[in-house]
Amino acid sequence: MIIAIPLANKVLSAHFGHCEEFAFVEVDDATKKVVKERRENPPAHEPGVLPGWLVSNKTTVAIVGGMGVRAQQMLEQAGVRVVLGAPSLPPAELVKEFLAGRLTGGDNTCDHGPDHVCDGHGADHGHQHHPSGKR
Repeated sequence: MIIAIPLANKVLSAHFGHCEEFAFVEVDDATKKVVKERRENPPAHEPGVLPGWLVSNKTTVAIVGGMGVRAQQMLEQAGVRVVLGAPSLPPAELVKEFLAGRLTGGDNTCDHGPDHVCDGHGADHGHQHHPSGKR
């Protein structure tokens, strides 16, 4: 399996589309041991690009903090398991917790602000941020 983790400052990024890089961690399915890890810079954040890019990198699991509904749907439709609401930890710790069955996910941790509803992102994700914090 290949686990993709969006990173900012070397830990899980709070928002999938705004990460600095991705960690791709290859795990042997039989032994559940990490085979290798590589880091890749993602393509520009455009609607639908990141999910397609993860699929092209043979991702089978995406561990994320927060992401829009459309990105989540695109990944799941491509057969990628999405673990949403993971804590901001380094990739090695997240993978260890996931493989041990202790990382099951939680709330969407989008970091756009307290009044922003990340699960409302449509396919265009081109919303405007207003001074009140509301879309």
